[in-house]
Amino acid sequence: MATNTIIPLFSSRGEVEGYLIYPHLFNRQGEWIGWVTSQREVYSVLGYYVGDLTNDRRIVRKRAMDEEKPRLATPRPPARLRVPPTTPLSPMMGDLPHSLIDVFEEEPQLLHTLDSGEMRQDLD
Repeated sequence: MATNTIIPLFSSRGEVEGYLIYPHLFNRQGEWIGWVTSQREVYSVLGYYVGDLTNDRRIVRKRAMDEEKPRLATPRPPARLRVPPTTPLSPMMGDLPHSLIDVFEEEPQLLHTLDSGEMRQDLD
């Protein structure tokens, strides 16, 4: 993957939900929400496994996971992304098998910014 190419990420509805500049993931506002490993595994900004990046540029995860993947050390946060003014149309989205869910549609809270999210440490 090219490191400076902005790749739009889509929901199963075909809407742009985020952007990838390998390895960093950004939301529609250009805020950092995670990263992708070379095995196409997606992790949150806190290092928790979120799912996998598919060839049609969706992030999916198993509906029922046998075991949790270990938490990874987070990379240094990138600069905010300047979101492109236009994006290409989404590829044709096939239906997901029942065993998989679209993270952007069913569990978007897994991809949150550094200053939000249920799994972050309390400041007190």
